[in-house]
Amino acid sequence: MGVLVTGAAGFIGSHVVHLLLEKGYKVRATARNPQNASFLEAFPKHKGATLEILQMDLFNTEEVDAAVKGCEVVIHCAAALMVGVRDAQRDVVDPSVLGTENLCSALQKAGCVRAIVHTSSVAAIRRTHSKNGQIFTSSDWCDDASVTSNPYGMAKAEAERVMRNYVEQFTDEQRPRLVTIHPSIVFGPVFQKRHTQGSMAYLKHFTGRLPFVLHTHLNFVDVRDVAEAHVAAIEGGKDGGRYILHKEGMWMRDIGRNLRQFAPGNKWATFCLPSPLATSNGRIPSKTHCSSSSLITRQTC
Repeated sequence: MGVLVTGAAGFIGSHVVHLLLEKGYKVRATARNPQNASFLEAFPKHKGATLEILQMDLFNTEEVDAAVKGCEVVIHCAAALMVGVRDAQRDVVDPSVLGTENLCSALQKAGCVRAIVHTSSVAAIRRTHSKNGQIFTSSDWCDDASVTSNPYGMAKAEAERVMRNYVEQFTDEQRPRLVTIHPSIVFGPVFQKRHTQGSMAYLKHFTGRLPFVLHTHLNFVDVRDVAEAHVAAIEGGKDGGRYILHKEGMWMRDIGRNLRQFAPGNKWATFCLPSPLATSNGRIPSKTHCSSSSLITRQTC
């Protein structure tokens, strides 16, 4: 079975590729710059697994068409991060939404894909504006986001709608299987230094020289569990299902305390900087978003 993994050089994508090769799949991995994905070649290949790395920019329709051709399964991990962004429309929304539109066009032309696993986020579920303590489930959508107020939530929700609209145009007999995966903050081991950007930047705080932590509650899931969910969704789970992935929620100070237990020789920060001070310095927003395995709540931390 040929499996296409977009965004294979990324944090989640690389773990998905690692697991697929471990399970014996024939993998076609794409990256805008194949050089950034060369580390995938070192992954062990079991049970006849193979790896092909292709250059693919989601804005280049010819490259997208070539990547999809001949694959039975597409795992769409490619996404833009809210890191160093200057133009949210160009750098966050367009890569997700227009990129997914181009992917759907390629799927239509190829006519061979029977299963799609789409990496989304709890950001596609949690509304931008909500009451403190409000509960969200996988049936909810972030339907009030904008480029100025919540570009990441907008990008994730709109990209998912594009994919779902594509699938829903088919009759039951022809419709490809679709599952969307909605992780909370993703932590875990990294294969490349560049993977310490994005969600792992929260943990990089502890490797710096700041003597304090932020008064912030983080809800997270292990990247290896996220990869397991993607691979399992090829055959398992409800067709059309939206699955929230979450392991645990912790305050940053408690993460520091746990680190002191695991590695007592280091001076892990545990002093909590008061929220008003941190907010006045522009370090964190006054509210953070928190999630659980079956619901998402918004709480003041």
